[in-house]
Amino acid sequence: MQTSGSSLPVLVAGGGIGGLAAALALVRRGFAVQVLEQAPEIGEIGAGIQLGPNAFAAFDALGVGEKARSRAVYTDEMLMHDALDETLVGRIPTDEGFRQRFGNPYAVIHRADVHLSLLEGTQETGRIGFHTSTRVERIEQDETGVTVYDQHGRAYRGQALVGADGVKSVVREQYVGDPPRVSGHVVYRAVVDRQDFPENLRWNAASIWVGPNCHLVHYPLRGGEQYNVVVTFHSRQQEEWGVTEGSAAEVQSYFQGICPRARQLIELPRSWKRWATADRDPIGTWTFGRVTLLGDAAHPTLQYLAQGACMALEDAVTLGAALRVHDNDFSRAFALYQRSRVARTARIVLSAREMGRIFHAHGVERLVRNGLWKGRDAERFYDAMEWLYGWKPEACLADEPENR
Repeated sequence: MQTSGSSLPVLVAGGGIGGLAAALALVRRGFAVQVLEQAPEIGEIGAGIQLGPNAFAAFDALGVGEKARSRAVYTDEMLMHDALDETLVGRIPTDEGFRQRFGNPYAVIHRADVHLSLLEGTQETGRIGFHTSTRVERIEQDETGVTVYDQHGRAYRGQALVGADGVKSVVREQYVGDPPRVSGHVVYRAVVDRQDFPENLRWNAASIWVGPNCHLVHYPLRGGEQYNVVVTFHSRQQEEWGVTEGSAAEVQSYFQGICPRARQLIELPRSWKRWATADRDPIGTWTFGRVTLLGDAAHPTLQYLAQGACMALEDAVTLGAALRVHDNDFSRAFALYQRSRVARTARIVLSAREMGRIFHAHGVERLVRNGLWKGRDAERFYDAMEWLYGWKPEACLADEPENR
C-alpha cells in the first residue's frame, strides 16, 4: 500500500488527541509513524469534553470506536438556563431520536479517556513509535523527505511531517508565523466527585448556565462518578495566552449576580486550572510541501461549540481518505486534505466566536437570546445542527471530479 517506495516513517509532531488520531490514520494507509512529543510521557491533561456524533463517526473510521464508546457517558439532553433567573432557554433531546437523525450519540467524556482510547489503538498497531521529551525546534525539507531537529539538535528523518503540536504549534510558527487572537475570556476547569456534587444538579445532561459576560457548564463523567465543572468569564485585566493555577477568590468575584442554584458550582472545586483562551484567524493554506498542519495547530478555536477535539479527529480521518484517493502521494493528498477542511474548520472558528457572544449576552441582547429558541421542537434543533453533526467519513473529501 505504501507506494512511494520509501522505507522512511511519517513524522507526527505532537502526541495529543490530534497527533494520535493522525498516527492511526497514517498506519491504516500502510505507513510506519514516529510521534515526537515534547512532554516527558505520552498522556493528556484537562478535564471533560463533549463529543458530538461526528466524533464517534471519526472514532469508528480510525478503528477505536468501541474503546471510546465504553468510556463515554451518554446524555439525555443538552440544557441551557439563564444564570440570573433560572429560565430554561433551550432544551435539545439527545435520545434515540437524536441518534437516529445523526447516526451516532452525543456524549461527554474525560479528555484523558479519549486520549487513552487513541493511545491503545496506536499501541495495538505495532507500527507507531514515540519519542518523548522531544520538542520540535526546526524543520527542513527536500524532494525526498523532511528532517525535524529537536531541542538537543537530534535529527529525525521522515517522508512527511504532520504538525499536530497544538495551539502553540512550533510547526505553524515556522511556516505561518501568525499571531494568536487573545480573547480576554478566561476558563476555569475542575472535576468534582459525585458525593461532593449537589443533588439538585445531578442531571444526565450537558448543561450550561448563561449570564452576562460569563457562563457555567456541568455534566457527568466516568459513569456519573465524577462531574465536570467549567466556568468562563470576561477578564477585567489584560490576558496572556496560557494555563496557570487558578484562584477560588477570582472565580467568586466574577459571579456575584447569578442565581443560588448555579452559584453552587463555583463553590465546589478544591483546585482549579485557569486557561486564558485564544484562537487564530482562519487561514486558507496550512500545507507546505511535505508538511501539513492538523487539529489545533491548523485551526485553533474557542471552546463555545465544544468541537476542538472533534475537528482534530475529523482532520485525521480526512487526511487518511485523501492519501487513499491519491495512492499515498503526499503532495496531492495534502492539497486535497487542506481543500476539504479549510472552509469547515473556519466555520467552526467563526461560529464559536459568535456563540460566545450569544452565551454572554446582557441587557436587551440577553432578552433576544432567551427568546431565540422558544417553542422550537427537537427536529428544528436537529435541522440547525445538521451542518455540524451530519459529517460522515465517506463524504469527507472536497467534491472534485477525480474523487467522485
